[in-house]
Amino acid sequence: MRHAKLDKIDKKILRDLQDDGRITNVELAKRAGISAPPCLRRVRALEEAGFIRGYHADLDGEMLGFDVTVFAFVGLVSQAEADLRQFEEMARGWPLVREAHMLQGDTDFLLKIVARDLDSYNRFLTSQLTAAPNVANVRSAIGIRASKQEYGVPVDPEVPIEDII
Repeated sequence: MRHAKLDKIDKKILRDLQDDGRITNVELAKRAGISAPPCLRRVRALEEAGFIRGYHADLDGEMLGFDVTVFAFVGLVSQAEADLRQFEEMARGWPLVREAHMLQGDTDFLLKIVARDLDSYNRFLTSQLTAAPNVANVRSAIGIRASKQEYGVPVDPEVPIEDII
């Protein structure tokens, strides 16, 4: 159901759930302009179709002691599909890696890594990341501060998704 047509109500529901995953079904229905039972049916249908992948709490990493965010640009020796999948599987197993994106171009993967401090990042870098099979090189960029952090995608009930620039 990729790129399925959604009506304005579906898009309102998606936008509001993306903004506040803890919103009650009654409030969600009110904002969408429908009653609660059909709203719940729509939410379940959106979940089953894969538009909604889950609900998560936004935790403050610094309050939990993760003071460093690093973006690691990883180059692999081989880009054969089996080797790419093997690296993806390893990245999924590293708790400090919070995001992993395969890229087109000079870098094969971009990893978002959180660590308690630079020493703990360096330990991860040398003992796990650069030691991993097929890793040719790693370039690191240490984040100074996040100026914007929005989750998901832009959803405007009034604008067709294909028209969002």
